[in-house]
Amino acid sequence: MPYKKFLIVAAPLLLLVIMLPASAFSKETASCLACHSSMKGRLKSAAGALIELNVDADRFQQSVHGGLSCTDCHMRFADNPHATPGAAVPPAVVALAQKLSAKHAVDPVAAAACTGCHEETFTKVLASVHGKNIIEKKQTDGAFCIDCHGSPHYIVKVKDPRSLVSREQQVETCGRCHGDKKLIEKYQLQENVMESFKESFHGRKLHLGHTKVPVCASCHNAHDITTKNDPASPVFGKNKLQTCGKCHKGANEKFIPAITHQKPGPIPHYTEKALILLLLSTFAFIIIHVLLEAFSDIRDAIFRKGREE
Repeated sequence: MPYKKFLIVAAPLLLLVIMLPASAFSKETASCLACHSSMKGRLKSAAGALIELNVDADRFQQSVHGGLSCTDCHMRFADNPHATPGAAVPPAVVALAQKLSAKHAVDPVAAAACTGCHEETFTKVLASVHGKNIIEKKQTDGAFCIDCHGSPHYIVKVKDPRSLVSREQQVETCGRCHGDKKLIEKYQLQENVMESFKESFHGRKLHLGHTKVPVCASCHNAHDITTKNDPASPVFGKNKLQTCGKCHKGANEKFIPAITHQKPGPIPHYTEKALILLLLSTFAFIIIHVLLEAFSDIRDAIFRKGREE
């Protein structure tokens, strides 16, 4: 009997404990979020950069980095309250942070810390056209991790439609730079890239919701992207045969020119305009014909009614 009473009392309590959401945060992370989850606005650094202070605890927990501690990336900072930045940081990270300081003036160590988990990927990025633009040319508007993936606090898996680099959103993400007129002019980028993709067969299939249609990285690569004039580029010369052949089996040299970002020449351009004009003229003719038929029927009906009277 006492055992049954114990079960009656303990069962609801056990169920309650199971249903309560357990905190997935470490003591250190919880300490950081105690302040940063309630902070609002931005702080202007001595260098003039705006620092986002708020971290959404729920979104961070759901991100791919939700299981990490804050200091896994923000290595220079101690636990709350912050000590003077300068905690022990691996020399390799310090050296890399110095190279990234032009792009990430606020916390270059946090930017360099990505290499701790993503070493192979990070190496590819540094050797890419995007990485060289930052490391060698010290350009602050060059694309780097957070420009494509968004805030490290909220990154989700690539296959998640919410991801900025997912198939659903990747074109718009790349378009923030490759559709920017100032950047196109500054870096002599090819114009009409975004418009030509959206008008292409691939772009229209993507717009219709197809889940296996190729997007930017499918042809140009992602982390190890190079200029189109680099022999290592998937879209350089005869490399296109292999690149297109991944989806289009048996693609030959005559097939390749069908998929391009180049502006159409005068013949395709005016042919398209002529077809549009022909289509509109056909619809106009049909509408006018229907209206005339309707007018004729109404006129005949009125005429017959008048004669009958």
